[in-house]
Amino acid sequence: MATRLGTPSLSLRHGLRCVTDATVTVEEVLVAVGEKLSDLFVSFDETPHGVASLAQVHKAVLQDGSTVAVKVQHPKVQKQSSKDIVVMEALLNMVHWLFPDFAFMWLVEEAKKNMPLELDFLNEGRNAEKLAAMLAHFPWLRIPKIHWKLSTKRILTMDFAEGGQVNDRGYMKRHNIDVNEISQNLGKMYSEMIFVQGFVHCDPHPGNVLVWKCPNTNKTEIVLLDHGLYQILHPDFRLAYCHLWLSLIKGDLKRIERYSRRLGAGDLYPLFACVLTARSWTSINAGIGKTPVSCSEDVEIRTNAARYLPQISDLLNRVPRQMLLLLKSNDLLRGIETTLQTRASSSSFIIMTRCCTRAIARHKRSKSNSKIRRLQITLFESLTLWQISLYELFLWVKELTLGRQLI
Repeated sequence: MATRLGTPSLSLRHGLRCVTDATVTVEEVLVAVGEKLSDLFVSFDETPHGVASLAQVHKAVLQDGSTVAVKVQHPKVQKQSSKDIVVMEALLNMVHWLFPDFAFMWLVEEAKKNMPLELDFLNEGRNAEKLAAMLAHFPWLRIPKIHWKLSTKRILTMDFAEGGQVNDRGYMKRHNIDVNEISQNLGKMYSEMIFVQGFVHCDPHPGNVLVWKCPNTNKTEIVLLDHGLYQILHPDFRLAYCHLWLSLIKGDLKRIERYSRRLGAGDLYPLFACVLTARSWTSINAGIGKTPVSCSEDVEIRTNAARYLPQISDLLNRVPRQMLLLLKSNDLLRGIETTLQTRASSSSFIIMTRCCTRAIARHKRSKSNSKIRRLQITLFESLTLWQISLYELFLWVKELTLGRQLI
C-alpha cells in the first residue's frame, strides 16, 4: 500500500525499513542524499512492484509529481553472492574431477567478473545513459532517466516505466500492439548494439523488456530495463562476428569456416554455427536467411544438444569469453521471437544484414587514408543497402499479393 509522507519528522530509515530491513543500506542513502524521506517523496509504495534475486523495485512519487521506480538491493546479497561463487566453484571442481569431459569452469570466471558489476547500481545507471545516447535515433526506444541525487551503489532511482512484458501476447492484443512491429524493433535495437556499437545489453529476458502504447500519441514503445550487465565487444571480434553472420545468412560455407575459426571454434566450426543460430547444419548449408524454421528442425536441435554435450563444452571453452554472453542474449531473444511467433520472419535477417553492412563499411573507412577509397566504400555501402531495401520491398509485395489471393 502507498504510504503518504506528509510528516516532516518521517525519516528515510522509517520509509525503507519494509524494503530492506538493513540499517547499513538506509544509512548509506541518508549520507548520499542528506534528506529526510518526506523531503524526497510525496508517497512511497511499501509493497514491492517487482522482486528479483538481487533487488526489489518500489514505486514512489517525487515532490515535483514525477513517478519513479526505486530499485533497492537486498541487504545480504553482497556477502551471499561471494559465498555462492565459492560454492559453485567447489561443486564444478568436484563434477570436473568425476567427469573430466565436463569443462564448464569458465562459469566461475564469468561469475567472478560480472557479479561486482551487477551489484554496483551506479555502474548500471551509467550504462543506461550510455546506451540511451547511442540509440537516441530510435524514437520508439525508451530507457528510463536516472535520478542521480537519489541513487547510490545499492539504490537506483529512475523514471517509472509502464508496460507489459515483451512476451505477453495477451497484453499486446488487449492494447492493439503489433507483435511484428515489436519483433522488428527488438531486432533493430540488438543488431545495432551488437554489430554497430559493440556495446551489448546482456540480459534481455522478458521482465527487462516492456512494451507500451502511449495513450497520447498512440505510438508503441519498447522500454529497456536492468542495465547492470553489458558486454563491450573488441572491434576485431565484432567485425569477425559481422562477417560470420553475413556468411550464415547467405550460406557461404567457406566464409562460415573462416570466420568461425577466427572466433576460436577451430575444427568444431559446424557445431559452432549450429549453436550460434540454433539451426541444423542442413539449413546452414542452404543459408538460414532462405530456409524458415520448422518444428522438425527444432526437435533435431534439441536432440543433438544432448548428444553433443561434450563437444559443446569443449567449444565453449575455446571461444572468447565475449561470445558467452552473446550466446545467452541470442537464446533469450530467440525465446521472445518464438513466443511472439515471429521467429520464421525474414525481417530479422534483413535487419542484421543491414547493420553488418554498415559496421563493415564504417570500419573500412576508418582504416583508409585515401579520400577516393573512402568514397568508393561509401558508394558500395549505399548500393548494398539499396539492394537490401529493394529485396525487402519485393518480399512485402509478394506477401501482400499472397494475402489478397487467400482472401
